[in-house]
Amino acid sequence: MAVQQTTSTQSRLARKNRKRSVGMRFFLYTILSFVLLSILSLCWFFLTASGTTVRLMMADTLITTQHRDWAKYLIGSEELQKRVEAYWKQFDEMGDEKDKGIVQIEPVSSTAPAAAVKKELVTIEPISGTNFKGQLVTISDPKKLRIAVPEKVGKGEKVSSMVKRTGAILGVNGGGFIDPNWEGNGFQPEGIVMSGGKIFYNDKGMNGTVQVVGIDKEGRMIAGKYKVSELVAMGVQEAVSFSPRFIVNGVGQIKSQADGWGIAPRTSMAQTKDGSILFAVIDGRQTHSIGATLYDIQEIFLAHGAVTAANLDGGASTVLVHNNAIINKPSSEYGERYLPTAWLVFEHPETAPIKNVWEGLDIRKIDPSKW
Repeated sequence: MAVQQTTSTQSRLARKNRKRSVGMRFFLYTILSFVLLSILSLCWFFLTASGTTVRLMMADTLITTQHRDWAKYLIGSEELQKRVEAYWKQFDEMGDEKDKGIVQIEPVSSTAPAAAVKKELVTIEPISGTNFKGQLVTISDPKKLRIAVPEKVGKGEKVSSMVKRTGAILGVNGGGFIDPNWEGNGFQPEGIVMSGGKIFYNDKGMNGTVQVVGIDKEGRMIAGKYKVSELVAMGVQEAVSFSPRFIVNGVGQIKSQADGWGIAPRTSMAQTKDGSILFAVIDGRQTHSIGATLYDIQEIFLAHGAVTAANLDGGASTVLVHNNAIINKPSSEYGERYLPTAWLVFEHPETAPIKNVWEGLDIRKIDPSKW
């Protein structure tokens, strides 16, 4: 009996050892497979043309965020610097070509039947692509737009607050601003701000050049590189600074996705031949929408008849407000950002309560990091 029990015990131990051995082999094979797959993936990522395309797209996406330095782990510090400089050079050159006057804004006849000329001032439609979802806004009358600025000195203002405070119908974030470590107070713009035909802010001087996105007194969209004195002579009424202008005289300037400056939340502005203003507002950095390249936006605008288009501030600043409700989903976990400018739409823009918050300030003494 004792011999039989011993044999039974030994048999159980042998089975356990076999199971343990099989489990160990499976674990080792799994680890080995993972290592081999990782090596193959790294070889593809760094040594093949298709992998390099993906790697550069990822780097460009990081370049547009507050984590720009992380891109060096994908392409190296030297290549990162070269790529950033190349983009700014390209954007600067894209602003040189002058507008050929393709936009034809027909004056509204006082004798025409109201039903024949009446258009919805604001329409909003969903747009989407492989990696993104967003909204396309159409403003039928470009003269209904105004640039709004914060109400109080020392701090930017949320677009939703500007819309509510001024009684606007719709609001979209505007131009760039000084943003130390992406934690700035949103009060100090970059370049120029014009509203109601007046210069509210100018850090370039009258003979300095700026990349501008604006609207002149006839309702034509002005985008590209101009001297501040030229903008005044041209009768520009509303303007902020940002770049690039990527549709010029009906021709897209971005040749492919690879040149689209990465995937990100986007806000961009365009104008069609009849004068209608388009805003593309794209969510990003979220599960429902990763984001869009500028090439994606260019293709949407061209499909809707745009003859001029330019980029506005995007990323965490991207926001669309309509009838006092935020329509999109801002990418920041904290919600809307505090900003120095916004494009607002009014039924009667000439009566909008917009005052120059920087009047009388020495802009050299503004501290954009102080809250």
